[in-house]
Amino acid sequence: MHIRIGTRSSRLALWQAEYIQQLLEGGGVTSELVLIETKGDQILDRSLSKIGSKGIFTQELEDQLRSGQIDIAVHSAKDLQSSLPPDLGIIAFTEREQVNDVLVSRDKSLSLTSGHPFVIGTSSTRRVAMLKHYCPHIKVVDMRGNLQTRLRKLDEGHCDALLLAYAGVHRMQYDDLIAEFLPVEDFTPAVGQGSVAIEVADTLSLDKLETVRKLTNHQPTEACLKAERAFLRRLEGGCSIPVFALATGTDDAITLTGGLINLDGNDLLRETFSGPPAQAEHLGNELAEAILARGGDVILQAIRAVL
Repeated sequence: MHIRIGTRSSRLALWQAEYIQQLLEGGGVTSELVLIETKGDQILDRSLSKIGSKGIFTQELEDQLRSGQIDIAVHSAKDLQSSLPPDLGIIAFTEREQVNDVLVSRDKSLSLTSGHPFVIGTSSTRRVAMLKHYCPHIKVVDMRGNLQTRLRKLDEGHCDALLLAYAGVHRMQYDDLIAEFLPVEDFTPAVGQGSVAIEVADTLSLDKLETVRKLTNHQPTEACLKAERAFLRRLEGGCSIPVFALATGTDDAITLTGGLINLDGNDLLRETFSGPPAQAEHLGNELAEAILARGGDVILQAIRAVL
């Protein structure tokens, strides 16, 4: 069996694709990487919310899934849109890396808890809103591009620090630049953060689908991400909506914490629900309904009115 793996061409995306390649090769499956540029890779002079977030990092890969040019598409799970077209689906989530956001800087003395003002670069509306909520003394500048581009901008003085997902920093071996781990109790991560997802078209042969899933899917992670993604889907969240959620679990139960924050950081809603893994998607919907009932619908209306 031979699998054509579609991936973006950044170093981090290639790490993810090569990781999937190793898992497949461990099961005796040969593969090749097909490098694809997405809209999100091409447009770097505008924030994600200004481009329009639906499929910004996935559309071109999905087009090649449909055409049969690739068998699978490898994504960072947090880049996937909340709802997929009916002819596409996610068949695997890899075991999750540590989920925290981290403060990255050449100056290791920097800390969000110090009370001292400094400048942070990030392109995430969730991180911007949470910084406004918890750290109003911090100035934020928009920072797009792959990890290496952002580090170059950091060194050029565009900011004093970056706010990033630990998973990407660790996978690119920049752990020595981590100045601070942010607590998930406050800075709850984006849906899917830390896991790699595999997407396929419904035309993929059953034997390839079953083989890829068997060799790459981590079932406990999959249950947690199903809960998170059901929450995101109900809120119709995307890269430009500051939604957050994190599910953790055992074989017997999943605990899902998630919520929504408005763009200026003044109004933050967070709830926690628990239930059996078999009801993961129901758990996500239950959390979403609770957030909407507490005023989340009004926050979402206001956010969409300005984006």
